[in-house]
Amino acid sequence: MSSTTSQQLLTFYDRLLDHFGPQNWWPGDSPFEIMVGAILTQNTNWQNVAKAIANLKQADLLDPHRLARLDHQRLGALIKPAGYFNIKAKRLHNFLIWLIDRFDGDVESAKQLDTDSLRMELLAIKGIGPETADSILLYGLEKLIFVVDRYTCRILWRHYLLDEDIDYDYVQQLFTDALPADLSIYKEYHALLVAVGKTCCRPRPQCPACPLAEFTHRLEEY
Repeated sequence: MSSTTSQQLLTFYDRLLDHFGPQNWWPGDSPFEIMVGAILTQNTNWQNVAKAIANLKQADLLDPHRLARLDHQRLGALIKPAGYFNIKAKRLHNFLIWLIDRFDGDVESAKQLDTDSLRMELLAIKGIGPETADSILLYGLEKLIFVVDRYTCRILWRHYLLDEDIDYDYVQQLFTDALPADLSIYKEYHALLVAVGKTCCRPRPQCPACPLAEFTHRLEEY
């Protein structure tokens, strides 16, 4: 990666932070809640996930062992606000079985494993892809790894930092090479990209309101 690209990514971070302010992401009262949220947020918005998590809290089920013992129908009903609830119930159950079998449900024990090993194990769980795995690692387990999502790719493509053929690992490496090894910056930058992706860099761009509008960019839909 060129030094120009690295500098542009750092400048983007400063501009987004000045414009949006700290995002305090990922919301959650515990690492386990954050990990559950990372699975439930697939293909939906956070408002819907928050309702599903509220249901789990109200039922006093936001615990690995209690949640794993829940039958599929009951779990699906509780997380229904998050959408695709049958599929997500299976994915969540798969994750819970891994967490219990591997670490007896103890998140702090999971944190002791190195990042690469944890990532490989998470990706081996049916229904857990790179974005979900990395969200769990960064926000739930506090591992230094950058999360890439569709907003990230769209923003970089619009600003000529990516070609049409987008590769997750390549995009992730761009940020790893550009950013200081700082957990708080990794967390904040991903959240800021989500913020600008939702408000300005939409499939049909809303460039006049964008804090990155001064940089050369495409106007095509994405």
